[in-house]
Amino acid sequence: MNILITGGAGFIGSNFAIYMINTYPEDRFVILDKLTYAGNLENLKGVEDAGNYKFVKGDITDPVLLQKVFKEEAINTVVNFAAESHVDRSITGPAEFIDTNIVGTFTLLEAARKSWQERSSMEGVRFLHVSTDEVYGSLGKTGLFTETTPFSPNSPYAASKASSDHLVRAYHHTYGIPVVTTNCSNNYGPYQFPEKLIPLMVLNAFKGKPLPVYGDGKNVRDWLYVEDHCRAIDLALRNGRLGETYNVGGNNEWKNIDIVNLLCTQVDEACASDTELSGKYPFKGSRKELITFVKDRPGHDMRYAIDSTKISEELGWSPVESFETGLKKTIDWYINNEPWWERILSGEYARYYESQYGTGL
Repeated sequence: MNILITGGAGFIGSNFAIYMINTYPEDRFVILDKLTYAGNLENLKGVEDAGNYKFVKGDITDPVLLQKVFKEEAINTVVNFAAESHVDRSITGPAEFIDTNIVGTFTLLEAARKSWQERSSMEGVRFLHVSTDEVYGSLGKTGLFTETTPFSPNSPYAASKASSDHLVRAYHHTYGIPVVTTNCSNNYGPYQFPEKLIPLMVLNAFKGKPLPVYGDGKNVRDWLYVEDHCRAIDLALRNGRLGETYNVGGNNEWKNIDIVNLLCTQVDEACASDTELSGKYPFKGSRKELITFVKDRPGHDMRYAIDSTKISEELGWSPVESFETGLKKTIDWYINNEPWWERILSGEYARYYESQYGTGL
């Protein structure tokens, strides 16, 4: 397989690229990334000596570049992670989300269609589109999102991803492009950009900074450790039924405030057990004292939860990590990779954070 991974220097994309490059040395990988603020080539350092991949800096909205990549690299498989993904940013600046998530997906589909329709058949090609549970909208206190739940997006980000999902489906039914779509719950783990809830709270907790929690903190999300997600995408890519959607969830429903409390406990425990760490990040008392409730986000969905029965029964997937074990692994990763996040926090992102939340990281 000659696999194009778009957005492969971002959080989930880089984890997937590392997983696939190490798991399938016989396959060849082309990682395409625009390297926006959230794309980071350091995420791929673990495979920099691998002989089965190359990196291309580029934008999925660029049809000339995509045509060149498909032709020169003989691409027969696409895994599309490329997306603007932060809800807060979509509220303050939706244009980039429309451009990347909708126009970009369209441009990528067009490149695949034009390249693959030159073949004698569509055998041996596949397009996997990675999406989100946010396309479904918000749940009440009960119920789960299934693959047949109607789309009801409530943020510009969610609407842009819902649009991209519809385009992928349409290209399958209209042009015969062999597609599979996955819709996942909230991911967490190594290399996640610090604007997202868990890394933001972890790093603020270490530094003794406020832990800003929206509203009353009772919004519920289903959490999925990124390596579990990578295994699910691999299975869907290789064995998923064409034209189908698979929901991927962690079976880990947590209120935001409960996550922050658990995280504070684990950071306190990590510092208490490591003299060097506690010396670097001294704090008296519990870091729960840092929790600060802030004005709720506009259109903040109350609850997401995914029913993963379909991918479990059809493809044999299930998450390995509980939230407690996955969170501990995540905190340990941030402890052991301080240079990675310190470089991020010393640059443009720190200024963005301060403009949004009024306090420095």
